[in-house]
Amino acid sequence: MPRWLPRAMVLALALVGVFQLGTWAFHQLIGLLLNVLIAFFLALAVEPAVSRLAARGMRRGFATFLVFFGLLIVVAGFFTLLGSMLAGQIIKMIEGFPEYLDSVINWVNTTFHTELRRVDIQEGLLHSDWLRKYAQNSAAGVLDVSTQVLGGLFRMLTIALFSFYFAADGPRLRRALCSVLPPAKQAEVLRAWEIAVDKTGGYLYSRGLMALISGIAHYILLEALGIPYAPVLAVWVGVVSQFIPTIGTYLAGALPMLIAFTVSPLYALWVLVFVVVYQQFENYMLQPKLTARTVDIHPAVAFGSVIAGTALLGAVGALISIPAVATLQAFLGAYVKRYDVTDDPRVHGHRRRGEGPSPLSRARGLWGRRTRVPSQARDRVQSRDRVQNREGAPETGTG
Repeated sequence: MPRWLPRAMVLALALVGVFQLGTWAFHQLIGLLLNVLIAFFLALAVEPAVSRLAARGMRRGFATFLVFFGLLIVVAGFFTLLGSMLAGQIIKMIEGFPEYLDSVINWVNTTFHTELRRVDIQEGLLHSDWLRKYAQNSAAGVLDVSTQVLGGLFRMLTIALFSFYFAADGPRLRRALCSVLPPAKQAEVLRAWEIAVDKTGGYLYSRGLMALISGIAHYILLEALGIPYAPVLAVWVGVVSQFIPTIGTYLAGALPMLIAFTVSPLYALWVLVFVVVYQQFENYMLQPKLTARTVDIHPAVAFGSVIAGTALLGAVGALISIPAVATLQAFLGAYVKRYDVTDDPRVHGHRRRGEGPSPLSRARGLWGRRTRVPSQARDRVQSRDRVQNREGAPETGTG
């Protein structure tokens, strides 16, 4: 056995063990890493406001506290207003449930010529096995819901703390990062940092603008239909549909439909149709153009980055994919050498007149090729037959 073989085996086993340990640690810490990533992009979003307050002589830590306190007031006010609206509407729905049930039963009896009664339906629901099993499952799932709520609150607190430290200690973090790099690389890191701040702010600006447009459009519809709490519902649709990826659209549209159903089932159908149509308009018309203008990336790149981010990191990837791709594109654009483009019309998708054969000439060429090929093959066969006949003929001579 060579002397190096035992050492190589030990080294290979050690590398495999380190890889397994690193994989296990990564899977255990992936939740924390995602929270840190979200906190970093949130700190980049509030960086302009914090820097502006710090430039006026305010301490950076206190400026960060004021910005986060303002955000907390806005979010808390929104959820308080929404919660009071939901509580009042739920009480109204419970009190008016018998009337709603009577109207539905009358419509069914009139349309389908049935003889349903509210008493029979209520007794059937109260004595049904489905309701009993649903109550048991709901009671058993209260603990799971409470655990998920506490976990969500802890995650939000973690993100808020990390983002606060990233924003408050931004200059210190940049100095610590630049201290381990040579001077030439320090300028590149600082430039990338500034680009990330600009692109993240532009992305949030585009989302806020789309939330405003969505809120105004849905407010006009809800107000025209006479749906109660139209302003609050419009704000709900605008905020939730834009800042909660993947499922935000469905959450945003479910609440106005529920409130509209308390007024009339037909109004709920109108709200559903409007939500679906507006969502298609936003996905294919509004969002690509606004994102391309504020974040300065192509709509197709923005759409593809959202799909890739969702596939890699889920909802978090869908939320941060566009500013991340915009930052990377802007940073790499400085290192790509570009040249002046010629004035050739073909650059703009136009062909020169007379360039290339016409369609009629192409058709004639194809037809001539089809007729020439069989004739050439026939000539080759005939010439081969003549050669074979000449070689196989008996020799004749005169003596």
